[in-house]
Formats: sequence, C-alpha cells, structure tokens
Amino acid sequence: MIQPAKRSIARRWLTTPMAVVVLGATLLIPATSVSAADPTDMVLEWNVNAINAIGNANGATPPGLGQAPPLSGLQLAIVHAAIYDAVNAIDGTHEPYLDPIHAPPGASEAAAAATAGHDVLVGLVPATLPQVTASLDTLYGISLGKIPDGQAKTDGIAVGAAAAAAMLANRVGDGRANTSRTFPIGTESGEWRPVPPLNANVFSWVGDVRPFALDRTSRLRTEGPPALDSAQYAIEFNEVKAIGAQTGSTRTAAQNELANFIVANPVVLTHRMFRELAVSKHLSTAEQARLFAMGTMSTADAFIACWDNKNFHHFWRPQTAIREAADDGNPATEPDAGWLSLFPTPGYPDSPSGYNCIAAAMMHSAIEFFGTDFVSFDLVGPTTRHYDRFTDYVRDAIDGRILTGFHFRHADVQAAWIGKKAAQWVAKHEFGAVG
Repeated sequence: MIQPAKRSIARRWLTTPMAVVVLGATLLIPATSVSAADPTDMVLEWNVNAINAIGNANGATPPGLGQAPPLSGLQLAIVHAAIYDAVNAIDGTHEPYLDPIHAPPGASEAAAAATAGHDVLVGLVPATLPQVTASLDTLYGISLGKIPDGQAKTDGIAVGAAAAAAMLANRVGDGRANTSRTFPIGTESGEWRPVPPLNANVFSWVGDVRPFALDRTSRLRTEGPPALDSAQYAIEFNEVKAIGAQTGSTRTAAQNELANFIVANPVVLTHRMFRELAVSKHLSTAEQARLFAMGTMSTADAFIACWDNKNFHHFWRPQTAIREAADDGNPATEPDAGWLSLFPTPGYPDSPSGYNCIAAAMMHSAIEFFGTDFVSFDLVGPTTRHYDRFTDYVRDAIDGRILTGFHFRHADVQAAWIGKKAAQWVAKHEFGAVG
C-alpha cells in the first residue's frame, strides 16, 4: 500500500488552490531516448505541460506568456516537488522533500512522474475552469499510453498519486489565496507609487507566502536602496536615465537587443534551457526530477524573498524618480518630467528585481546541480543568445533590466544575490544524497 506523507506542516507551510490555468499549444521538447520498458523523458513532458497550463492563464497570449512569473514560479515548485518525491520514492537515492512514500520494487518512474504532475496541476485548477481539467486529463492519457501496461505502471501511478496528494495537502494555507493585498501608495520622495501608463498595483501578497525551503520569509532581506542624497544613488539614477529611456537613450544596437531579450518571460526561457540540458547531459528520470525540483523551489523561495523585500523597502521606480528628481534632495540628479522607461513599468516597487531573482535562482541551482558554472547553453527568446557559463546570463539580466528602464542597478544586483542564496539554501537543506 502507498503510504501518505506525514511530515509536519509546521515546517512545510502552503495554500489553498487558486491558480488560474488554461492550456495552450504544446511546447516542443527535445527528442530523447525511450527504453522499451519505461519512457525516460516524462519529467520533461510534464514540465512542458505545466508551463503551457500555468503560463496561459488568460487565454489571450501565446503559451507560456499569459501568467506573470511570480505566480507561475510558485505553482511550478508545487508541481516539481511532487514529481521529485514520486520519482525519488522509486529511485531512492536522495532524501525526500516531504515524508517518504513507500514504492513497490520495479514501479514505473515515468508513470509516477506523469501522475504526480497531472494530479497537482488538476488540484491547482479552479472549479470554474473544467475545460482545463479535461485538457490535462487528455494529456495524461497520452503520457500513460507511452508506458507498457502491467504492475510497474499500476504501482507508479499509485506512487505519483500519493506524492501529489501529499504535496497539495502540505501547501494548503500558505498565503497564495491572499491576493487582495496591494502595496501602499507612497507620496514622499523614494516611496513607490503606480507608474504610468499601466498604473498597476499587483502581487504584494507574494511576499507573505510561506517559503518552500527557507526557514523564514525575511531570511534573504537585503540592505535595500542607497540614500537618496548619496553619490551612489546619483550614479545609479543617471545610469538608468541615460540608457533606460524610451526616447533619447544612449543605448547601442547591442544594448537594444539585450533589452528586448530581457523582457521575454524568464520562466519559459530557463525551463526550456533546463530541458535541453537534461537531454544533452543524458540525465536519468531521477536526475531530471531533482534538477527541476531544485530549480523551481529555488525560484519560488527567491520570489517570496524578493517580494518580502519589495514590501519592506517600498522604493520608487526610475520613471517616478526621474520625473520627481527636483524633490529628492540630491543636487546631482536632474528631473525630466516626461521621461518614460523603454517598456511600460510593472506594477510593483523597484527593489529588488523580480526578473533577476528568478534568473539567478535558476542559474545557481544549475551550478549546484552540475557542480560547475562552466556549462554551455542557449537561451531562446526574441533572439537566441549563447552562454558558456550560467552566471553570464545573470550578468546579462542585471544589465538588461537597467536597459529596459525598470530598475536601478542596486535592485538588480541585490536580486541576483537573493537568487544565488536561495539556490544555495535549497541545495544545502533539501534533496541531499542518501548515505
């Protein structure tokens, strides 16, 4: 019999299902070998299914672009933690995330991965979207059809179902349902306020979600922005004013290309790259499950820490700062009442950068998994960018979010620190090798 997980939720906190999920067209995954007994790419298949489902919440944009990264980052961690526990229960080489699940000898890892992924995603679907559940059921049937019938398949399904149920139960009440919270609207210099033309105020609640691995939400609290009257603030102010403007910018052609690349959804970019690395490095099903669990859990905790910092520092965006510089008390900053960021500024405070939290979390989780920074890969967005080190992308992300006009440099640098530390914490405290 499959034993349900029983680890105390005092350590593993979580929320009521609230994710809005709509399936889009299937993203292609690289071809990989499949044995006669069990497919070896089921983790990758259900990563694609999760990205499509979670990433197209409003049905109005291409797959993977509909739901903002702070939301999908949390949901993907729930999916991949369950897939990891299901596959690892059979593989048995690493510590479980939740309490151990008994897996009969020879259970199918592919069936366990598919079932865990499917069941968690269905558990996140609101009752108002039955068509999404039906679409996920169809995909699940396709996945199971690739696995030979027999006791191994039956046992794998049972293991995956137990892992998904334990994960969904564990994440009840974690704060993801408290979506009515907004940021206070500031009035003084340095205080955040909504930025035209979007004038949005969203996602403040993310900072209240209970972490997946961190011992407390404020574990990765940063020093925040420099004082408004400091020389450092003036340097950062004048940098983004010059290179982040919609018109009259000093950006080069190469910088324009980077700015346009860095506004693509980082969840889609990095997960596609992880799938390609899993294939090129010939990772086993268990290794794939652990790689994606490390990456998504690091990202989720980095997002939570990032928004905890945004709530705490509540710092204004460059567009507001540049327009209202006459009141900042710094003689080295000059106002420009009509200054616009290159792209419309998102609806939450500046410090730290959410994009850099995910970029650094994913890259440093890869460093922790592979044991080196020196791995070559491509990121495919509006253009294709080649990298020879994981941290090269982090450096691009830091510069790119200044080029968009979204952030002061400190916000990007401190976010990269959050992502790195979140990944290191996860690697130290979760998914350790048995023995």
